[in-house]
Amino acid sequence: MAKRIKRYLAYVEGLLTKEDLDYEQELRKHLKQIDFFMHERLIHLIVTVLFALATLGSCIAFIVSEKLQILILALALMVLLIPYIKHYYLLENSVQYMYEQYDRMLKKAGIQAFENKETIKK
Repeated sequence: MAKRIKRYLAYVEGLLTKEDLDYEQELRKHLKQIDFFMHERLIHLIVTVLFALATLGSCIAFIVSEKLQILILALALMVLLIPYIKHYYLLENSVQYMYEQYDRMLKKAGIQAFENKETIKK
């Protein structure tokens, strides 16, 4: 998944250098990809939180019971938790960057991304 995200981000950066492109069509495709990656991000958030809770629970269980097997379980979970956190970090930052790319694509398409401050009523 990490390779796919990096490849896709580079692909969109390449698109943004072009002037003779149907940006409205590319915007639709980009939104679909953002949806895919947001779903992936949500799943990995759930898995990461569950691994963190399992790690914390096994650490507490070790403190209470002082059994070596539980300590081994806690260490194994912690070793697995680190890559999950790293991958979730990549997903989160990549999706945030895709939002920025989307805004730049809107600008290239001539679509105003946000209203002017003067038109926003409080």
